[in-house]
Amino acid sequence: MSDITAEHVPTEAREQQKVAAPGPWAWARANLFGSWWSTAVTLALGYVILRILFAALEWGVVNAIWTVPYGPTGIANTAVCQNAKGVGACWAVLADKYRLILFGRYPYEEQWRPAIVVLLFIGLYIVSGIRRFWRKELALIWIGTLTAVGALMWGGFAGMPLVTEDYWGGLPITLILATFGLAFSFPLAVLVALGRRSTQMPAVKMLCVVYVELIRGVPLISVLFMASVMFPLFMPPGLNIDKLLRAQIAIILFAAAYLAEVVRGGLQALPKGQAEAADALGLSYWKKTGFIILPQALRLVIPPLVNTFIGFFKDTSLVLIIGLFDLLTMGKVALSDPPWQSFSTEVYIGLAVIYIAFCFAMSKYSRSLERDLNRSRAR
Repeated sequence: MSDITAEHVPTEAREQQKVAAPGPWAWARANLFGSWWSTAVTLALGYVILRILFAALEWGVVNAIWTVPYGPTGIANTAVCQNAKGVGACWAVLADKYRLILFGRYPYEEQWRPAIVVLLFIGLYIVSGIRRFWRKELALIWIGTLTAVGALMWGGFAGMPLVTEDYWGGLPITLILATFGLAFSFPLAVLVALGRRSTQMPAVKMLCVVYVELIRGVPLISVLFMASVMFPLFMPPGLNIDKLLRAQIAIILFAAAYLAEVVRGGLQALPKGQAEAADALGLSYWKKTGFIILPQALRLVIPPLVNTFIGFFKDTSLVLIIGLFDLLTMGKVALSDPPWQSFSTEVYIGLAVIYIAFCFAMSKYSRSLERDLNRSRAR
């Protein structure tokens, strides 16, 4: 068979190929300057965006204060920042309070331990996101990493002093609550979603429906408060659950209800022919569900799943209601220091950067995962 050269392609088809792969100038002309009103809107928005960018650059970089002198007692002299207020940012507040914001009231000389914990969590996320590590050994990596996290945070061995949960705070608390909460709530959500679709066990279905509707009908703050107050009443005498575990259980139960509905949506979107084909092959219910139904259903709901993950990662800031000091709360605590009380903008910008970094990483990974898993369907 002879090759088809450009001469054999009709002129009309060649013009369509040019339009299908335009250059940047052609794209800008078609999308930004296609008509007089489109050009006007583009120029107006461009002017506003440039003004905002230049103002932000001038405030955050050009006129910013990066360091301040300290007095003999070690108290920061914020007079320089006070003079620059409204003209330039005072990033010296982050330089002075970053350890308090990131690690809370954890003993100063032992803060290398929560710093390693944060790195362990980030490494665990990276390894879990690489598809070639999606094997049985990944469960062992999770168990080993989470065990190391607990050992480092508590200490009490190998020369590390014991540090109780009352002194934990900052970014490690946020990562612990988010990671353990989503890791344990997702399997529970799958079971609840399957139970809610069950046709042979009406009692289990009713229990799952009541659980989902009850949890979704109340805000997370009320669930955290009830967990803090009610859990000890159901425990045997002499057994007390610490605040961190109460908050963790509340987040797990709350997140599982929302994730269960997302998973159920994926199960309902799957054609019935998949289940019928698995039944024709003689597969058991759990093999059919684990190897045929769930993988395809979860692939369909990757965007809402990740959206729920991101939401609950940020909702960990609500644990303040039961006395836990997460990343956002420690930012507020840092601002309680009188010299820095008027520089909340800089602190909240720093906190926003941290939250955006984690949330953007989850969003970016979900898009790439969705593209890779749906590549065969797009052909």
